[in-house]
Amino acid sequence: MRHIPLVRRRKLGEELRRLRREAGLTSGETARLLGWHQSKVSRIETGVSGVKAGDLTVLFDALGLGDPHLRSLLSSLAERTGGGPGWWEAYGGAIPTGYRDFISLESQASTAHTLETSVVPGLLQTPGYARAVTRAALDGLPASTVDALVEVRLARQAVLRSATPLRLHAVLDEAVLRRQVGGPEVMREQLRRLAELARLPHVCLQVLPFTVGGYVGLAGPFVIFTFPNIADLDLVVLDHLTNSLFLERKEDLEAYRAAFTTMRGHALSTADSLDLIAGIGAGIGTVP
Repeated sequence: MRHIPLVRRRKLGEELRRLRREAGLTSGETARLLGWHQSKVSRIETGVSGVKAGDLTVLFDALGLGDPHLRSLLSSLAERTGGGPGWWEAYGGAIPTGYRDFISLESQASTAHTLETSVVPGLLQTPGYARAVTRAALDGLPASTVDALVEVRLARQAVLRSATPLRLHAVLDEAVLRRQVGGPEVMREQLRRLAELARLPHVCLQVLPFTVGGYVGLAGPFVIFTFPNIADLDLVVLDHLTNSLFLERKEDLEAYRAAFTTMRGHALSTADSLDLIAGIGAGIGTVP
C-alpha cells in the first residue's frame, strides 16, 4: 500500500468513527457486517492502518454514507491525489518517515505560510546552498546520503512550477540573509535566487529586519499548510533536527495563524524586502 501520511490516516479514522457512531454501530458490529476482524476496524479508525479503496467503499455502504461529496472527500484522505506513488518513495530509507509525510503534504497543499529564523526555506534554496545546509545540519553523513537529501530538496521545488503551483508566503528573519552558509559565492547566488523567486506571482517574500527586535516567532520556524476541499486537514509543521512535529488541533492552528499575521505586519513590504536582499548581496565579500 502507498505511504499515506499519518495525519491523513488519523483524520480519515476520526471521520469514519464519527460516522459509525452516528449509524448506531459498535466497531464489533461493523466488523461482523463486513466479515472483518474487529481489530481491522480499530486499526483503520485509529489511523494505525490505511484502507484500500475497495474496503473503503464497502465500509461507506455499511455505515449508510450516501452523500457522494463526503464520500469523495474522505476517499481523498485515503490516497495520494493524482494517483501513483509519490516521487519521494523512490528514495526509500534515505529519508525518514516524518520527512516523507512532510513532502507528501507539501505536494498536495494549496498554500504554505512559513517562518524561517535561520536558513532559507527548502523550496527556495539553490543546489549549492542546499548542500551546504545539509552538510552543516547533519554532520558526518556519507556523501551518498547527502547527495540523496539534496536531490530530494531540489525535487520538492517542483510544487512551485506546476500548473497549479503552491502559493508560498515566506517570512524570513534578517539573520537568514546575513548568515553566509557555504561561503560568499554560494550566498550571493542564493540571494539572487530569492530575488528571482520573490517576483513570481504565487510567491510572497517578506523580511523581518533586526530593528523589529523580539517577536513572537523567535521560538522557532514553522510551516502552516492549507489544503483544497478539506479545511479540517490544515495543519502546522514544526521542524526538528531528526523529525517533524505535526499539529492538527484547531487551537494550535489559530495560534500559529495569528502569530504569522502579526509577523507579516512587522515585516518589511515585498519591495523593501527585495531592496534589503539586494543590498546584503552587494555587500558580501566587501571590506567593511
